Amino acid sequence: MIKIVNIFKRLCVLCGVLLGLGSLLGPTPASAQRAEAPQRIQAALADVAVKDLPSEARETLKLIEKAGPYPFERDGIVFGNFEKRLPIKERGYYNEFTVKTPGVKHRGARRVVTGKGGEKYYSDDHYKTFKRIVP
Repeated sequence: MIKIVNIFKRLCVLCGVLLGLGSLLGPTPASAQRAEAPQRIQAALADVAVKDLPSEARETLKLIEKAGPYPFERDGIVFGNFEKRLPIKERGYYNEFTVKTPGVKHRGARRVVTGKGGEKYYSDDHYKTFKRIVP
């Protein structure tokens, strides 16, 4: 019985040493994945002048100023900012509007997103990136 207890003690010591060495060697695979996970928040928004937007985006901005009518049923819906690429605000702060894409019969990937503070953003890749629209 004493022999089994001694073997068990040695195994415990060995496990402790191995765990200690593992922490010195670097992160575990799971923590390494967390450390390398891509940032979802877009760090800095580039600016784009209204005159440099595609003509269809300028048309969408005019419709927004007039409060419609909009060509797509979902225009004006709440934009959730789930990708967290825009500044974090309360739900309902942002609204999205479709920017027509020539040759596409569906809504396409281009959007203008407006904020309650008057700010406007343009995305041509379905919310992967945004540019702040400036006069």
